[in-house]
Amino acid sequence: MVLVARVVFAFIGALLGYSGSLMLLDAGVLNGVIESGYLVGLFAFSGVLVGLLIGPPLLRGLMIGTKAATQFILKTPTHELVGGIIGLVSGWIIALVISIPLLRIPTLGDYAPIVLGVLLGYLGAVVGLRKTDDFTGVFSRSDRVRRGLKTSSEASPKILDTSVIIDGRIADITRSGFLEGDLVVPGFVLEELQHIADSSDVLKRNRGRRGLDILNRIQKEPYCTVRIVEDTYSDLSEVDTKLVRLAKDINGKVVTNDFNLNKVCELHGVPVLNINELANSVKPVVLPGEELKVHVIKDGKEQGQGVGYLDDGTMIVVDGGRRYIGQTIAVLVTSVLQTAAGRMIFAKPKSMERAL
Repeated sequence: MVLVARVVFAFIGALLGYSGSLMLLDAGVLNGVIESGYLVGLFAFSGVLVGLLIGPPLLRGLMIGTKAATQFILKTPTHELVGGIIGLVSGWIIALVISIPLLRIPTLGDYAPIVLGVLLGYLGAVVGLRKTDDFTGVFSRSDRVRRGLKTSSEASPKILDTSVIIDGRIADITRSGFLEGDLVVPGFVLEELQHIADSSDVLKRNRGRRGLDILNRIQKEPYCTVRIVEDTYSDLSEVDTKLVRLAKDINGKVVTNDFNLNKVCELHGVPVLNINELANSVKPVVLPGEELKVHVIKDGKEQGQGVGYLDDGTMIVVDGGRRYIGQTIAVLVTSVLQTAAGRMIFAKPKSMERAL
């Protein structure tokens, strides 16, 4: 490739040098200073040398630029690419319309179409890329209006943090249809998942790989749309701070089960969907006096207590249940305690109630 680049650019340099020498001769700039034959040969030889020198660096730059452009196109969603192309063409059309009256002005008319084409084409492409979702939302709302359906505000994107991806329950929640809008996975969250998956610690490595598997499973399901956002926010170092910034930029909600991130988002006024709070909210309501069946599996903290769990993981502390360890008994609920870690139920054996 280097040899080919040197040959091609040397040939191009020779042509440019030859053309440049002819232009100088036609203009009469060097008449009488140097003979025309020497001038042509000198310029052509100089063009060959310049082509040999700059050929490989230019080739490497072109290859790097082509690779970066290819990666950008592959990572950009199709609807955003279409929006960017439409915006670019629209900008060129507007530039052409504006340039027509300026063509009659000397000098300005020669350069105005080029300058306006570059500026308005770039502006149109940027607007097309950034506003694609707004355009599609307008058309979808118009379609709903034509069909006589009630319109509502578009669902805000849901930004997933590392902990909620590793947790895995997000896959079941999205499958149930309770989350509307796109699921957004920031690039820095993917990098953190990859670092965890490559960790030398076995537990961390398994957690990271589980998170990547969960994310891959969600992407393949038809019930939701997953978007990868490559905003890096290099001026910030903490992942939690980057999540807050991203949520503000795209007007999204952060989905997490991290208690600290929950508090940080609340301080910044960013909406949060906490999976742990959702899990506690959907647990069945138990009232004092109700009868439950519980399998007592271990001792409690206090003397004589036994501890069991419901199917959803709710802890039941059975007063006087120590002697029933290993058995499934009927208990009566005495009180329910709601804590930040979850719900605890206090009960006593039903046989004790009968004895009283």
